[in-house]
Amino acid sequence: MKNFHIGGVPEHFNLPWYLTLRDKSYTKEGINLRWKDYYDGTGAMAKALREKEIDMAVILTEGIIRDICNGNDCSIVQVFVQSPLIWGIHVAKNSDFKNISDLKGKTAAISRYGSGSHLMAYVNAENEGWDTEADLKFKVIKNLDGALEGLPNGKGDYFMWEKFTTKPYVDNGPFRLLGECPTPWPCFVIAVRNDVLSSDLKEIRTILRIINNTTADFKNIPGIDSMISNRYDQKLEDVREWLSLTEWSQQNLTNVQVDRIQQKLLQLELIDSILPAERLLFRDI
Repeated sequence: MKNFHIGGVPEHFNLPWYLTLRDKSYTKEGINLRWKDYYDGTGAMAKALREKEIDMAVILTEGIIRDICNGNDCSIVQVFVQSPLIWGIHVAKNSDFKNISDLKGKTAAISRYGSGSHLMAYVNAENEGWDTEADLKFKVIKNLDGALEGLPNGKGDYFMWEKFTTKPYVDNGPFRLLGECPTPWPCFVIAVRNDVLSSDLKEIRTILRIINNTTADFKNIPGIDSMISNRYDQKLEDVREWLSLTEWSQQNLTNVQVDRIQQKLLQLELIDSILPAERLLFRDI
């Protein structure tokens, strides 16, 4: 039995992994796949890949591309979720902020530097025409729980996170939603350490085949909307809206997509140079 460790955020996007693990789909193929939740998000997973705590990760596209450009020895083997991630821009319910423009020059609460919440603050600033040097400040709050506690107490002025995950905290406090900022690219990819690809390619192919068979038919699973609603404490109507907007993928990024994302990261001075797409993608799957 081969052992593999995979990391991901504990959110509804990753329910297909839970279903395949529950059904022992990998065990039947001689693979002991262990899932680890990363509540701190992209930056924590990138660090875990670097330190070989996990073999693979379901991770935000822009975050792992940035980390590979900065030396992380892993490759993207495929897109997991093709549709954009819709980031909600949240403030404390009792704050005086009324519009996104009110946040210019204010402090963004982020999970950590290099995380999705950090990178998307730059994308939002650019969308708004702000000076990314002068108009962005950051406060590290580790994760969603840190923002729920910190934002009402003045630890940061706004917080960006996937809007359906945070909607219960908008409906019931302590957040208020000012706007949205979708990623201009597919949101989640699967990244694998290069040493694992070299030594265990057959097993990685098997893992991908199993998860892809599940995501290809995920929306047609009877009662899947109710399962998501109950498991992730979401309103049924919100789950149905999310399902209508979300598309999984069984393909890899294109060279054009990789170059476009790197151009954006370079423009925002989040990477120093652009790598050839072949340095980031592994296509022999």
